[in-house]
Parts: sequence; C-alpha cells; structure tokens
Amino acid sequence: MIEVAIMIEAQNGLNWARWKRIARATEDLGFVGLYRSDHFTNTRPPDIDSLELWVSLAWLADNTTRIEFGPLVTPISFRSPVFTARMAKDVDDLSGGRLTLGLGAGWQDREHTQFGFDLMEPGPRFDRFEEGVQVVYRLLREQQPVSFSGEHFQLEEASLFPPPARPGGPPILIGGRGWKRTLPLAARYAEEWNCVMVSAEGFSKLNARLDQLLAERDRGPGEVRRSLMTGTFFSVDEADARRKAEARGQTLDQLQRQGMIAGMPSQVVDQLGRFEEAGVQRIMLQWLDLDDLEGLEALARTVLG
Repeated sequence: MIEVAIMIEAQNGLNWARWKRIARATEDLGFVGLYRSDHFTNTRPPDIDSLELWVSLAWLADNTTRIEFGPLVTPISFRSPVFTARMAKDVDDLSGGRLTLGLGAGWQDREHTQFGFDLMEPGPRFDRFEEGVQVVYRLLREQQPVSFSGEHFQLEEASLFPPPARPGGPPILIGGRGWKRTLPLAARYAEEWNCVMVSAEGFSKLNARLDQLLAERDRGPGEVRRSLMTGTFFSVDEADARRKAEARGQTLDQLQRQGMIAGMPSQVVDQLGRFEEAGVQRIMLQWLDLDDLEGLEALARTVLG
C-alpha cells in the first residue's frame, strides 16, 4: 500500500509554534513522515517567517519517536556539501536513524540574490550539484579519508568524526524529474528518487527510465525507493474544495490532470490508487495551510483508514 507523508513549504510562515504543532500532529495522526522545503524566503514579497532547516530537523529528531523526515530538498547552491554531510549524520544519529537526506541543485533566483549566493546558469549549476552529491556520498559512505579535486569543491584526507551510527549514514534522496541529469544521478548515488508535481502517466514513464538506468549500473529496481511530492487541495466539503481550486485559478479536474491531489475524500483515495499503480511507493502531500490542523486530521482519516 502507498505510504503517505506530509510536506510543508517552510518559507510560507513556518515558526517554532507552527513547527511543533505540525510535527506532533503528523506523528499522532499516523502519517509515515514529515518533510519540509529549505528556503530563505518565497519567490516574491512579502517576506514572512521561514524557520532554518537543520535547526528545525535537530529539534524534530529529539522530539518525535516514529516519523521519518528530511529536506525536500536542501540545495547545494547555498549549503556546503561538507557541512550538509556532517549535520545530516548527526541529526540522523540523534533520531535513531529516521532522516532521509534530500539533495537538490537549487532553483529560486530571489533568495540567492538577496543573500549573496551564486545560483549559476543551469549547466554549471548541475555540474556543481553533481560534485556536491559526490562529496556528500563519499564522506558518508567511505571509511577511509576522502580526497576530492573538483572545480567547485576540494577535500584532502577529510573524515567525519564520529562516523555515522547507521552504516553509510542517512539514505540520500535525489529530487527532480530531469531526464538527462537528475535521473542518472539518482541511479548512481541515491537510495530514493523523489519526483515533483507530475501526473500518474508522467511518473510511470520517468519510473521506467530510472529502472533502465539502474540496470545499466547493475543496481536492482528495489535499491531505490520511488516517491512523489505533489500539491494537495483537499476538503470534506465539495464547495470548499472547489473554492481552493478556484483560488489557484483552476478547476479540480485541471489540478487532478496535472497530478495534484484535489477534491473530496473518495476522489483523493482514487488518485492515490492511480499513483500507486504507476509505481509511487511514498507520496508527500504538500500541506500549504500551516494552521489547518483540523484539515490535516480529516486527511488522515481519509487516507490512513
């Protein structure tokens, strides 16, 4: 059966009070995990609360006991891969082995300009991303000191102490749906591939491509978990569900065709079933209203039984 987790956009007003409420609700309601974005701010003003990623995950590791968690995703563009690997293995240890380390190249222009980070053009950005993934992978996986000489990152006899308690450290998740660069990177380095906002038919095609790439690297299809993060427009009230869709300038049917989970409980269950048939093993439902815990409880009753 498809696993259901919650994903929140932390730049949409996340602060400590909201984070604690959402974390406890997610664990108490029975969702398999809680994931969050890693952004300084939104793509346009106004700027509102956005709780720092790794500080929030350290709290989560020590204040929950069951749920899995992690970033979707933390960008190499403004996170040193060395510090990312170091923080990830320590947070994973603190949680008893519940972190999944989601890595991405970075994409949002505004936050990079505001805070002085070079996003780069897509080609060089993905070159840097690939180097960063290699650095994280080797620091977590290799028992001997790591030396690395790249265009963007350099290491000389580097080791992390203490080493990860979990052999190899937390599993690496590569997020995205790029045919030429993202999927080959996931096939080489990831234990999980996370696709974003795609229809069941689109996911099925990308999933088959990943199977092909894994076979070329002599990896079995079961070595990489398949997950999807997608928007959620849910309500137990049909009129309210339609209002939520209209606020986005679309109908429920249009949102569903794009791969978003939208509508009443029975519609949500049907959509989850189609994604499961397409190969999705875990779905992260994007929950945009950080104060709507009643809705989150209703969603749990709908999808978790």
